[in-house]
Amino acid sequence: MAVSIPSLVKPTTRHLASDFDLPVEGVMDLLDLAAQVKRTPGRFAQRLAGRYLTLLFEKPSLRTRMTFELAIKQLGGDSVTSTGPIGEREPLKDVARNLDRWTNGIVARVFSQNTIDELASWSSVPVINALSDRFHPCQALADVMTLKEHFGRLDGLKLAFIGDGNNVANSLMITASRLGVHVAVATPRGYAPDPEIVAEASGRVTVTCDPEEALEHAHAVYTDVWASMGQEAEADDRARVFGPYQVNEELFALARPDAIFMHCLPAKRGLEVTDAVMESPRSAVFDQAENRLHAQKALLLTLLG
Repeated sequence: MAVSIPSLVKPTTRHLASDFDLPVEGVMDLLDLAAQVKRTPGRFAQRLAGRYLTLLFEKPSLRTRMTFELAIKQLGGDSVTSTGPIGEREPLKDVARNLDRWTNGIVARVFSQNTIDELASWSSVPVINALSDRFHPCQALADVMTLKEHFGRLDGLKLAFIGDGNNVANSLMITASRLGVHVAVATPRGYAPDPEIVAEASGRVTVTCDPEEALEHAHAVYTDVWASMGQEAEADDRARVFGPYQVNEELFALARPDAIFMHCLPAKRGLEVTDAVMESPRSAVFDQAENRLHAQKALLLTLLG
């Protein structure tokens, strides 16, 4: 039986530069496709036959690189990978217009959102944001897929994000809240998410400095590293500031009894989360990691299929 690939992309773009590039009405279709891909991968094994993608990595990666390389190969395509700074030896507009002559899409994991935006503005093939300082849309797609698997729905759930108001928090506020999830973000003062993104995220979003407020009635408790790549010099200061926001057994117990624990990984065990919570039967971190593969396959099928 033929599988229908959803049309998610705005008529004016074929890129996923940020979570805002996915129309609300199409995200659930993508999640349905990801679930089909996960159940019956063989049905999609040659959907990208003859397609080649460029993978650009300014930052080190385990999950992002492995899941994109595997997704492309398991769909019948192939990829070439370049590591290191992008646009240092020549303008980004030249990089984009070389790559779009050779390959059918560009996946970029970068330090600055400006790099993604400029690649997308010059590329005639899809550009996928595989992480920037502002957004992490591929992670958010895997996360909402994981929530839907665990609870059978998204509308009416509450997700508490505890820690730094970073790129992952931004993408969750956009993607999850637009699907009916109440996203409550608890950060120390001075580390709240970008207020522009809070304002633009359609749906229910709460920003607070009180972890207990965020955790009340939460179906999922999410955290991330306190110092992201590029912030290593701040690590010691951040460890002191974020200490009360560690997701330990006591803090986790403030959520619902059936709440799951989530983390985009890699985790600094003993800092933002304890080993006991990471290894808890209610930890969904490796479900999230697996779902990166399936959600990204659905995304590639949507943009390239």
